[in-house]
Amino acid sequence: MNDKPVSKVLVLDESPEHLRSIKKFCDENDLVALKVRRGSVMSVLRTNIDLGAILLSEVYGGSPEEAARIAAEIHETRPELPVIMRRESSANLEGLAEPVRRAVCAAYMANDMAALRNVIGERIFCLMYPNALLRGIAEITESVLTSQFPGVRVSMETPYIVHDRIIFGELFSLMELESSWCRGYMMLQTEEDPLLVLAGHPPRTAFRTVNDLLGEVTNLIWGAFKNRYLGDPAAMSGSQVPLLVNHKHKYISFGTSNPQLCFRFTLADATGTRTATLYARFVFNLSWSPQDFKEIPQAFAGLVESGELQLF
Repeated sequence: MNDKPVSKVLVLDESPEHLRSIKKFCDENDLVALKVRRGSVMSVLRTNIDLGAILLSEVYGGSPEEAARIAAEIHETRPELPVIMRRESSANLEGLAEPVRRAVCAAYMANDMAALRNVIGERIFCLMYPNALLRGIAEITESVLTSQFPGVRVSMETPYIVHDRIIFGELFSLMELESSWCRGYMMLQTEEDPLLVLAGHPPRTAFRTVNDLLGEVTNLIWGAFKNRYLGDPAAMSGSQVPLLVNHKHKYISFGTSNPQLCFRFTLADATGTRTATLYARFVFNLSWSPQDFKEIPQAFAGLVESGELQLF
């Protein structure tokens, strides 16, 4: 696992020369560049693909007018996604029509990739995540999933940053996180039937079975996270923001523009033919002070390693 999280960006640019430079830029700046056919842009964005931003050429689609139309449609469909425009003659938004200015958050020019690097830092990697936290979340979640799904292989992608607020699958759980260095939520998202099958239950089993299963997984991960990182939270009866869930559009908002830290886990049986996907997302929407982060010494770590203590 890479300690540093990455972020997926959708590249809407038809310049062969710039596509080479943007690929090099992404490789050097913890970005995963994705391309899509011109006619499929909106259909892709209407799925639950996780993205950190969109890089859009000012002349994508053959003209500034077509690029402006696409930018406005992107903003209407996924307003939470930062759209960064590569312009031909200026690295700002001056001269753009008002609908485009509303849709685009920043601009850059091909001859000044340093400006793009600054925008990426401000818009995507605006929160620092300690390496110990990233490794710990991965270890905790893999351990819990392995204990709850005997005989199942658990694999994980590199942690990544998303601005999307799309819900994956039919089932998600929330647990509040609160300490002197953070306040926010842990959220697990998954599909119902694949998880049931891997747990040894037939599809269309009573939905409460999978509710109980995900609830137990959530509680175990949260408990280990709390013991390892949160301890006894200080009395922090600060302000709250409303959480908004729109089930029709599979959308959830935590009342902040902060990105989410996402871990994608794949569970597979011994043959690899039956799989399930589980997303663990962490959003620190109320407080985030990574400079105050510290890992709590675990007195029981040696007991677990020796086998004297086990999860059950």
